[in-house]
Amino acid sequence: MSKVSAGTSHPVAPATPRPPATPRRPAPPKPKAPSRKKRPVVPEAPGRARIIAIANQKGGVGKSTTAVSLGAALADLGYRVLVADLDPQGNASTGMGIRHDAREVSVYDVVVSEAHIERAIVHTPVDRLHAVPATIDLAGAEIELVSQFSRESRLKRAIEPVLEGMYDFILLDCPPSLGLLTINALTAAEELIVPIQCEYYALEGLGQLLRNVSLVQQNINSGLRFSGIVMTMFDPRTKLSEQVVQEVQRYFGDLVYGVIIPRTVRLSEAPGFGQPITVYDPKSKGAEAYRELAREVALRPPPDAPMPLFEDMPIALMTPVDEQVPSEEDGGVPEIEGAREPRKQDAEPQANPQDPPVAPQRVRGEEEAGLRTGEAEAGPPVESATRTETNTALRVKSHSEPSDESLWEEPP
Repeated sequence: MSKVSAGTSHPVAPATPRPPATPRRPAPPKPKAPSRKKRPVVPEAPGRARIIAIANQKGGVGKSTTAVSLGAALADLGYRVLVADLDPQGNASTGMGIRHDAREVSVYDVVVSEAHIERAIVHTPVDRLHAVPATIDLAGAEIELVSQFSRESRLKRAIEPVLEGMYDFILLDCPPSLGLLTINALTAAEELIVPIQCEYYALEGLGQLLRNVSLVQQNINSGLRFSGIVMTMFDPRTKLSEQVVQEVQRYFGDLVYGVIIPRTVRLSEAPGFGQPITVYDPKSKGAEAYRELAREVALRPPPDAPMPLFEDMPIALMTPVDEQVPSEEDGGVPEIEGAREPRKQDAEPQANPQDPPVAPQRVRGEEEAGLRTGEAEAGPPVESATRTETNTALRVKSHSEPSDESLWEEPP
């Protein structure tokens, strides 16, 4: 029976037992603090230098900017770096702050005149970063080297004195061509880095460059290795940049470096002040990107196997969203919305086979010329010819100015 409380007539329900308390779940472990990026170990004394050629036959893809900024970033890590400017324009030399009056001995003298490379080395404002500058005289080097013996190995013999015990990295900034200067750089180099601009045109010449690299590897320099590809001038606002990066990464895989160099105003301004981006604006996105690239280059050893033969190069095709390409099953090209149909008067009238043939109409000038020509060929009568000449003379005389004789004639 239910109990009844005093002063109330309502029964009180018995208290329901509480369910047993469930054990608390252990708290999830706190996320570990992000580990610091691995820093390469810099040797106390430089051994044998790694010779890296930065090449692409297309101009304006960031070769000189990559050579200068990568060299400065490697120098910030503690490496001893030498940048050899092989471009006759001398943009890399200007980007490192080397004045034109300080380029007494240049790459031209080293390659063509076989001057000692120690005389051409110039110190830059960046610690541990040296350079071999270029002048406009280098533009005629390819013509002068044509008749020279072993012309493709001139640079390789020239840099032999600085290979051991002086530098950790030797970067070769190649000109935008596949001439003798670029062949000299590929012959002297042990590794190759190819900058690719994130645009369509940069992919077109990549196949030709890699085929020439394979020829150099097979015939001249069997020790040349393809280290990687650097994607430069990436604009996140455009869909094309993303498509180019995806195509190159899908095709080349691990050969593409993880860092992508963005298109920034600071990177464009730095050469005007004669400073690398790491000095001009150390906290900019471009400086951070090239520091990350320097760490990747320093930590990634050169590949052991030679470069494989690349047959089909990737192509990035951009199709608008609202544009559909018709297939053969759909019946060909679709009709364009809003196109004007041809009017009846615009269409050419169809000829009736029963109608007599109509002679083509000719212009008045052409008709007169044709009559004169036909009369001359058919031998017209003398009277008609004389009458025609008289009428022509009268027309010419009526439109011409009066002669001096007519002015002195007395009126009738």
